[in-house]
Amino acid sequence: MTETTAIKQFATGKVTLVKDGLVVFTPTGTRYELHLVARYDGPLNTPVKCMIRAAARKVYTVPSGGNYITPIFGPPRIVQGLVRSADQRVVVVQAGGCPFHIDLPAADSGIDLDDGPIYLGKMVNVVCEPGVRAEFV
Repeated sequence: MTETTAIKQFATGKVTLVKDGLVVFTPTGTRYELHLVARYDGPLNTPVKCMIRAAARKVYTVPSGGNYITPIFGPPRIVQGLVRSADQRVVVVQAGGCPFHIDLPAADSGIDLDDGPIYLGKMVNVVCEPGVRAEFV
């Protein structure tokens, strides 16, 4: 893995719903409706910035594919995209129109490097632990 410092990168979009400690966040320029754990008391349907954080259950390096988040509506379970920054514990993955700050698994078995090491610009597929969260600016 490239030795760099993970850079704070923010997602832009709108919060369309707040309920029971969750928000529905719609990233700018997408049709995604991400259900994220967050405290939010700001206005609805107005532009906001947030940092999306997730813990990885498993990380795979992949040779090709698109940038996406699954499911399109609901809590993110899988994100795939390009590594925008990385350090030994966190990678920032540009997936589905917004950056995800991913805490890497502690166990070596949680990272599958079949398509080579993780580096800036590398395509990765991340299976997220439940509870992907947003921290609003």
